[in-house]
Amino acid sequence: MIAIIGGTGLYAVEELEDADHLTVDTPFGAPSAPIVRGRWGGQAVCFLPRHGLGHRLLPSEINFRANVFALKQLGVHRVISVSATGSLRQAIAPGHLVLPDQYFDWTKGRRAASFFGEGIVGHVSTARPVCADLVRRLQESVRSISATLHRGGTYACVEGPRFGTTAESHFLRSAGCAIVGMTNLPEAFLAREAQMCYATVAVATDYDSWKEDPAGHVSMEEVLAVYRKSLAEVTRILRTMVAEPGPAMECDCRQSLRHAVLTPEGDLSPAHRALLAVLRA
Repeated sequence: MIAIIGGTGLYAVEELEDADHLTVDTPFGAPSAPIVRGRWGGQAVCFLPRHGLGHRLLPSEINFRANVFALKQLGVHRVISVSATGSLRQAIAPGHLVLPDQYFDWTKGRRAASFFGEGIVGHVSTARPVCADLVRRLQESVRSISATLHRGGTYACVEGPRFGTTAESHFLRSAGCAIVGMTNLPEAFLAREAQMCYATVAVATDYDSWKEDPAGHVSMEEVLAVYRKSLAEVTRILRTMVAEPGPAMECDCRQSLRHAVLTPEGDLSPAHRALLAVLRA
């Protein structure tokens, strides 16, 4: 099953049929909102608004572990994140779409970033944090519309909630980043720990703060205006992707925990075993 995690401005998928609003308990607390499970184009889909109903959660207040774990408990194996981002490259203009293939973690360590710890140790590879097959299928879905798409590039995740300084924007550009946002980490890394395929559909809404002309610096008004205009295109992409999922994917994402857990099985508590049973499912 596929899940869509909606960012700023995307709080529901109106086209879902037979929708149920599910309250899911996890060992990490409650997710951002009840998860909506329904059918779209004949396929089962889950939807979760990342910032909660009414956009009440700052990026650093999101319970990323609960969000990802709850989706996995419901049988989700593929996650598409829809996110508003700032562009760090002239060629990525506001309104363009980006399918990044790398992430740069520039958060401040305030976010619980792993399912492991407290008696269970695991180390997963995030060298290639995005599911290449899922990205390929998203790219194929984009061909049905007229949107400008950039495949590849690095998403820099900053703490927020403020937008960056000009110095920070130039630093991220010098680090080779293509876009900047506040929410895809640790979400993408947790998906990898849960053996889930993950990909981001990023909407470039602004040029962050690196332009010389202050009139070109990011503002919330600009972000919302561009993002709302792009949501119809994003919805068409997702509709095509969901309706034509293709054959079952055989990718490394679904084997990411192989050899990753170092704590001997005999030393695991019942709670640890229950946790791993969900992550490995």
